[in-house]
Amino acid sequence: TTMHWHGLHVAAINDGGPHQIILPTASWSPTFKIMNDAATFWYHPHGAGQTDPQVSKGLAGFLIVKDLKEAALNLPRTYGIDDIPLNIQTKSFDALQQIAIATEMDTAIFVNGTLHSYFNAPAQVIRFRILNGSSLRSYNFGLSNGQKFYQIATDGGLIDSSLALTRLRLSPGERAEILVNFSGMLGQSLFLKSYASELSTGIYGASKVGIGKDTIPEYSDNFLNGADFNLIKLNIVPQTANPVTTVPTALITYAPFNKSSATGFRTIVFDTIRLLPIELPNRAEGPFGMNKRTFDMDSINEIVPLNTTEIWTLVNRTLVAHPFHIHDIQFNIIEKGGLPVQPSERGWKDVVLVMPEDSVKFITRFEDFANKDVPYMYHCHMLHHEDDGMMGTFVVVDTSAATGIKKLVSNIFAIYPNPASNTLFLQFENKQVFAEIRVLNVLGETVMKRSINNLNKENFNIDSLQSGIYFIQVKSNSTFFTQKFIKL
Repeated sequence: TTMHWHGLHVAAINDGGPHQIILPTASWSPTFKIMNDAATFWYHPHGAGQTDPQVSKGLAGFLIVKDLKEAALNLPRTYGIDDIPLNIQTKSFDALQQIAIATEMDTAIFVNGTLHSYFNAPAQVIRFRILNGSSLRSYNFGLSNGQKFYQIATDGGLIDSSLALTRLRLSPGERAEILVNFSGMLGQSLFLKSYASELSTGIYGASKVGIGKDTIPEYSDNFLNGADFNLIKLNIVPQTANPVTTVPTALITYAPFNKSSATGFRTIVFDTIRLLPIELPNRAEGPFGMNKRTFDMDSINEIVPLNTTEIWTLVNRTLVAHPFHIHDIQFNIIEKGGLPVQPSERGWKDVVLVMPEDSVKFITRFEDFANKDVPYMYHCHMLHHEDDGMMGTFVVVDTSAATGIKKLVSNIFAIYPNPASNTLFLQFENKQVFAEIRVLNVLGETVMKRSINNLNKENFNIDSLQSGIYFIQVKSNSTFFTQKFIKL
């Protein structure tokens, strides 16, 4: 199976051991290279059409990255004592008591693979690294006694300052780190809960998803949907020898990407897909696709130039909220539905929940691991949707290397407009006799071609091209002349 190390950049893996906790320090001599800041990541498989069955049956785990900036803060970091990973999942079982897949009856609540879980928390500040590892369900986390907790990290690492909250929503694939101060609570018990009654319509786990006939079958039969329920019991026990008893305010310097530096813009539309002529897609249940396509192992959906900053717009035309996840990079959310992002999502992210009939914009930079032969994926992190094809691929290519593209400066023709959306015009200095014109993608592959004879001006209809960077190449008298253009 193909394993995805969620949000993690790893090169030259050769450690020969478990991957639970990675502790880079000043004296650390690694056998693999970690290219991320300190954060809570996870791994799980990406076998074609088998992600949900394999994750549901246990093939997933944490990857915790630490660095010197994180080490300089007064944070709990003793694994299993005051630094606790929590993988929250709900599962379904069939008549044979085997884990069932693609049903709506996920009524069994597991934390770290344990039913009816509890944790004996010392009466001090405890760090919980929360992962929503569920196949479909979103959670609205809160403490049963109503006390505040403090978010200190999002998917990709620490935020600039601790954020006081009483609720924190995480959709499948999202992670967050929180601090809870149990000082002075010795002998008490409370619960970490999901307050799903407060989830907005359309989020899987809310009281309602869909409208009219466009609903999810059996959804209303699941007693967890729209209900408040316990996740894990917390029993407060005596402090450890060297407890952390205060929550730090300032954390690290957070410098999001600059929107004005973006040179690339893409739109990914979530919609229903008709797979069979007689099939009527359900806008709440699917099947779903992205940009009118479902996943194809032999296709590349997007080509991204290396060292570019891009803004992606995600448009959800369905009646269910989809958590969008992208591999390779971390991003900053710019807006949701045209409104500023909530404070709990103002950090480094690789998953974002897109509400029904709504949109999200994020900004990111592609600056590592360019390889025209090795694609990355983006997909819905509701695993049943992903397995059914709600996924696409992209490659990051180094255009400065110009693999397969002849990079000759042209002085015989001009192109306009550039960028272009529908039609690209070529204006030649002199009439070109028996010239061949080709349009190449950044991989050097010919996507359009035409021969011309004795013309000063030529035009190309480029409606059929996807947005991105292309090259227009003119061959005249065995000489190639090339210019770059952008298709909007």
